[in-house]
Order: sequence, then C-alpha cells, then structure tokens
Amino acid sequence: MLVDRRAGPEDRIGETLPGAARRLLETLGAWDGFAAAGHSPCHARRSVWGGPEPVELDGLRDPAGPGWRLDRRRFEADLRAEAAARGARPASRQVESAVRAGGGWRLAMAGGEALTARAIVDAGGRASRLLRAEGGRRQARDKLICAWTHLPLEREAAEITYTESEPGGWWYSAPLPGGRRLLAFHTDSDLSDAGALTPQALVERARKSPTLSAEIADSGTPPTGPARICAAHGTRLGVPVGEGWLAVGDSALAFDPLSSQGLFNALYTGLMGGRALVAQLAGDDAAAPAYESRLDEIWRAYEHHRRLFYSEERRWPDAPFWARRR
Repeated sequence: MLVDRRAGPEDRIGETLPGAARRLLETLGAWDGFAAAGHSPCHARRSVWGGPEPVELDGLRDPAGPGWRLDRRRFEADLRAEAAARGARPASRQVESAVRAGGGWRLAMAGGEALTARAIVDAGGRASRLLRAEGGRRQARDKLICAWTHLPLEREAAEITYTESEPGGWWYSAPLPGGRRLLAFHTDSDLSDAGALTPQALVERARKSPTLSAEIADSGTPPTGPARICAAHGTRLGVPVGEGWLAVGDSALAFDPLSSQGLFNALYTGLMGGRALVAQLAGDDAAAPAYESRLDEIWRAYEHHRRLFYSEERRWPDAPFWARRR
C-alpha cells in the first residue's frame, strides 16, 4: 500500500534531474514513461559564485548528457500511476502513529482507520516523525531555509539553470514548464524574517543584483502574498534502518539543495531501500547493515562536496551566512 497524506501531486520545489538519473529510471522500468512525458532537457548551468562574472557549464561536458527540467506534478503523477500498475494500492490518508504488533506493524490513520503491515518504508520526507521511536533524532547541520515563488514568463526562456551567491545567502532560478520561472532564495532561518519574504520582496531583492536581474528579465511580477518557505538544511536520520522498516529519500538523508541531488537521491535510495527490505524479509541478515553502510558513504560524499562548493565563495568572509560555512 502506498499511503500519502496528499490526495495528489502539488507544486513543490525540486524541478531538475541530472542526466545520470536516466540509468535509475531505466532500472526502475520507468524510463519509457518519463521519455514520453515531454520533460524539457536542461542544456546548461550558469552561476555567479566566487566572483562577479557568470560561468557556464553545458551538458556536453557531462558523460551522462543533459539533465531535465521537470513538470514536477506530471513526474509524481506518472510515478504513482506506475506503482499502482504494478500492484501498489494508493491511499490518501494521514498516518498518526505506527507501533509494533504481532511481528509487524499497526498503523493508526486519521479518522480511526487502522492498517497492519509486515514492513514499513518511511518516505515521508525530512519532516517525517513516523518512526522516531526507531530512528532516533534527526541530525541537522545548519539552519538553511528556502523562500520560493513562481514568476510568469513573458517570453520564451533559455533552457538554463542559474545560481548566484550574495552576502546573505544564495539564489536559484530556472524556467519551468507551463510558462513559469522559479525564483528561490536560500538563507539561514535566523538571518531573515520569513514572514517578510513575500513574492514581491523576493523580486525586489533579486533585482538589486545586475546579473540576477538580467537572468529574470524574461519574467513578470506575481501577485502579492506570502512566499512558500521550506526547510533546506542538510539532515540525516540517526538510525535509518531496523527490523521490518527503513527510511528512504529525504526521510533518511536530506541534502542542501546546492548539491542538486535531492530527487536523484530519492530515486536511488528508494531503489536500494526496496531491494534491501525485500532481502531482509527473505531472511538476509546482512541486507540492513549493507543499506545503512551505503547511506553512510552517500552522506560522506555529500558533506565533502558541500564543503568544497561553499569554500569557493570567499567574497564576504565576515557575513554570518558565509562565516558559518567557512
């Protein structure tokens, strides 16, 4: 059973996949559907980071080829449909608790309904508390948040993602399907009043930078109102796997979006976690430790690259955001 508190896909930040994701989608048997969905290729990445001049990297330098700009709602809906086609039973429910019972689990649902299960995969994201008694406290590395909004595109945009640093944090922007542009600002939660980060305030702040202003010149201004705020800090679950359960995606390891690995990690750990749980249920005692060891390797590689990325920006050494990451 695939239990999701949302009845259907919603707008969420995270709209790009690297070219290497094709191998995962092929392994999952989901590539043909993905290729037919019309997601746009992302041919280049442009950044202003560590210096005032834009630097561009194109997909030709990547052996895996260009990435994709996703229609995120379509992407999630297609994956749900693929799961259902293979026998998963979708259920729109809020899970209130999960307790061990009779060699398996008993899940209490909103409204009084209860489910029993032999095993649980926690894919509830970085905010999941479903298996806190089993997995322990989450280990957070910083206080990064992301304030984001969509701008209406007024003309056709180049297939380029854009990143720019500033004293208080960093920006990300990319054109999206449906005539929209994402504008996202990343900073620490204690360095900005989240309630003041309206779409108009984000646009006004972005346009103070000549390079970023030029990047979003193809877009208009959205209606006023609160921008959407989400946690963006790196965090990991203390214990990601146990008897009859494991965590995948952001529930296990959540990355700073500067890594551009969030969706890729969700697909990869979903695949590896599924295999590990099947093996565990079949009596393989080595499956769970092997999965946990692989997550440790992924986390170490992520932290190494995160330090490298942030250390490249040295223009504002006394600014609190950058001093914390030095």
